[in-house]
Amino acid sequence: TSLVANGFQATSPLSVRTSRVSTSSKSVATAPMSATTSSSMSYDEVNKLAFRALQSECKALGLSAVGTTAALRGRLLEHFGLAKEVALEKGAAPAVTPEEIEELCATDGITFCDESDPDFDFKSLLSDVMQKSSVGHWKSATRKLKKLNKQYSTSDRPVPREAYLAVLEACAANRNNGARASEPARKILEDMAESDYEIPTDLANSCVMNSLGEGPGGTHDQCGGIDAALAMVAAVEASPNGSSSLTDATYGRLVSTLANDGAVEEAILVLRSMVVEKLFTPPLGTFADVAKAAAKSDDHAEDVLQVLTYAKAAGYELDNIAAVEAGRDLLASGVIAAEKMDNLALGLRLLTAAAKAEGCAPDSGDDLVASSSAAAQRASTLIHKRAIQQACKDNGWKLAVKLLELMPKRGLTPATSVWRSVVSTCCKNEKSRKATAILMDWITLANEGKADKPPVNVFNTVVNTCEVCGEEDLTVKVLDLMRDTLDTDGNIITFNIALKRLAKTGNIIGCEGILIGMLNEGIEPNVVSYTTVLGACAKTKNAAMASMWLQRMRARNCSPNYHTYNTALAACLDGKLESTFIASKIAAEMVDDASVEMACGIKGVAKFKSSLPDTYTRFLGRELMKQLRENWRSGDIDMVLAKTTTRVPLLKLVDLGKELPPEVMSEILCEIPEEEEDEQSENSEQDYEFSLLAELHKDDHRTAMV
Repeated sequence: TSLVANGFQATSPLSVRTSRVSTSSKSVATAPMSATTSSSMSYDEVNKLAFRALQSECKALGLSAVGTTAALRGRLLEHFGLAKEVALEKGAAPAVTPEEIEELCATDGITFCDESDPDFDFKSLLSDVMQKSSVGHWKSATRKLKKLNKQYSTSDRPVPREAYLAVLEACAANRNNGARASEPARKILEDMAESDYEIPTDLANSCVMNSLGEGPGGTHDQCGGIDAALAMVAAVEASPNGSSSLTDATYGRLVSTLANDGAVEEAILVLRSMVVEKLFTPPLGTFADVAKAAAKSDDHAEDVLQVLTYAKAAGYELDNIAAVEAGRDLLASGVIAAEKMDNLALGLRLLTAAAKAEGCAPDSGDDLVASSSAAAQRASTLIHKRAIQQACKDNGWKLAVKLLELMPKRGLTPATSVWRSVVSTCCKNEKSRKATAILMDWITLANEGKADKPPVNVFNTVVNTCEVCGEEDLTVKVLDLMRDTLDTDGNIITFNIALKRLAKTGNIIGCEGILIGMLNEGIEPNVVSYTTVLGACAKTKNAAMASMWLQRMRARNCSPNYHTYNTALAACLDGKLESTFIASKIAAEMVDDASVEMACGIKGVAKFKSSLPDTYTRFLGRELMKQLRENWRSGDIDMVLAKTTTRVPLLKLVDLGKELPPEVMSEILCEIPEEEEDEQSENSEQDYEFSLLAELHKDDHRTAMV
C-alpha cells in the first residue's frame, strides 16, 4: 500500500516514459461499473479509474474489491507489475542526508553546528494549513496539506488529526465546496483511515451527503458524484469506529442516488446492507426510489419484489403504506413490475393492500396508486383486463363481475371488449339480472363520457338471455334502454329475437307484424326471420300458413335452407289430408333445391345455405308418410292414388342420397349466384340463431344459449 500513488500527485515524466514502453495505450473509462478488463494496463490508465471502475476491474481479475481507492489501485498496480513505477516516481528526487552534506562541505579545522529547529519547516507548513483552513481557503489548504504529508511527515512525525479535520471542515463548509472538494475530501478521509484516526460522525456524513447531487452520475455542478461518495463510505467504514459513523439518512441518500442513476443492482445491495446488516429502517422514499428505477426496466422487474421484501423486513406493512405518497409510489412500482411479469395475482394483491390503507380520504388508496403515474394506470388497466379475460375463459362470472366493478372505483376505464366479455359470461350462465345490471352501469358511464356506448349486439345478447330465463319485464326494459341509448329499435338480430318470443307462443299474426315493422325500418328479413315465423306455424300446426310464408320468402328472393324446410314440414304433422298434400308439395320443392345443390354446389356456408336433407328431415318424411297411410285407411283418399301422387315426393325426400343419377344431373342448369358481402357479414350473427330454430316446433322446454 505504501507504493500506491496518492490521488493528488501528478504522474512523473519517468513513469510516463516507462508506461509508454511497457504497457498498452488502450484508454479506460473513468466511471462505468462494467469496465472492460484488459490483459495489460498502464499506470495512467489505472490511476484514472474511478472507485466503481476499480472495484469492477479487481473483481474481473479475481482480486479483492474491498477497501479504499488507494488500496484498490495498489492491487491493480501490483497485478500489472507497475508498483516499481510508483516507487521510482516517489524516489525521483531523493533527499540528501546530513552525512552527505557534511562530507561534501567538510573543511579541515572548521566545525559546523546546526542550532536551527529541525521541525521548523513542518511546523511552518502546518501553521499555514491551519490558517488557510480557518478562513475557508480549502484549495490552498488542501495543496499545503498534500505537501506537508508528502515531504515532511514521517512515521515519527505524522500529520496531526487536527490538521486533517481543519481542512476537511473547510472542504465541507457548504454544499458547493462539498461537491467541488469531494476528491480532496475523499483523499483526506482515506489518509485518516490509514493513519487510524477516528473521523467525527457529523463530518463524515456531511462529506458523503454533499458529494451527491442530481446530475449525471450523482454529480452536483459536474463535481463529486457516486464514485466519490462510495470511496468516502469505504474510507469511513475502514476508520476506527467507522462502521457506526454513517447514519441511515446518508446511506439512504446514496441508495436513492444510485437508483436514480440506473445502478439498480448496486442500490439493492446497499439497501440490503442497511436493512439486514445494520438493522436500519430506511424511509419509504428510499424503497420507492429503488423500486421505481427497477420497474422502468424489463430486466429488473423481479428486483421490485426484492425491494418489497426488504420493506416488509424493515417493519413496514403493505396494507398501511398507501397513506403516504412514498408508500403509494412503492406499491405502484410493484404493480408495474407485476404487469411486466404477467403476475396478475401480485398486481391485484398490491392494489387490494392499497385499498386497505387508512388516511387517504376522500379518495381510496388503490385509486391513488393506480392513478399515481401513466405507467401505473396502464399497468393496472392491463392487469384487470387480463384477469377478467382469464375469469371469463374459466367461466368464473362472479370473479369477472367483481373485477369489472373495481375498475371504475380505481379510476380505470374498461375497454369495450372487457364489458362485452363480462356481459357474455353472465349471459352464458343465464344470469339475466346481473347481465342487465352490468349493461346499465355501462350505459351510465357512457352517458358520462367515460366509456363507449354498448353496441346493438350486446343489447341483443342480454335480451335473448332474458328471454331464455323467462324475464319478460327485463326484456322490455333492455329494449327500452337500447332505444334510449342508441336511438334505434335494433338490428335484424333484435327483430329476430322478438320473432322468437312470438314464435314460441305460436303467435303467427304477431310475427307478421314484426316482419312488417322490419320492412318499415328498412331492414330486409333474412332466412332466420322467415324460418322463425315458420316456427310459429309449426307450434300451431298451421300447414297452410307455413306454405304461404314459404311463397312469401321466395318472393323476397330469400332461399330456404334445410332448417326452413324442416320447420315447414313439421307444421304439416296435424293428421289432416290437406296438410299432407301441402307437405308433399313442400317436399317436392326441397327435393328440387337439393338436386340443384348436389349437381352444382353452393356458395357460402352450408349451415346457412344448404337445402340437403338431414336426419331430422328423413324422420319428418317418414312421419308424414305414416300420416298419409292413416288418411287412406280412414277413407279420405284412395290408396293407389295416394301412393302414385302424394307419397312420391315424400319418398324421394327420404331416399335422396348424396349423388344423383347421370341422366338427372344432365338436365339441371347450374346458375349459382355469388355470396353477397352482406350475407357474409351476417354469418356470425346467424350462427347461434339457427340453434334455436330447430327446437321451436317441438313440445319440449329446451333452450339454446347465446
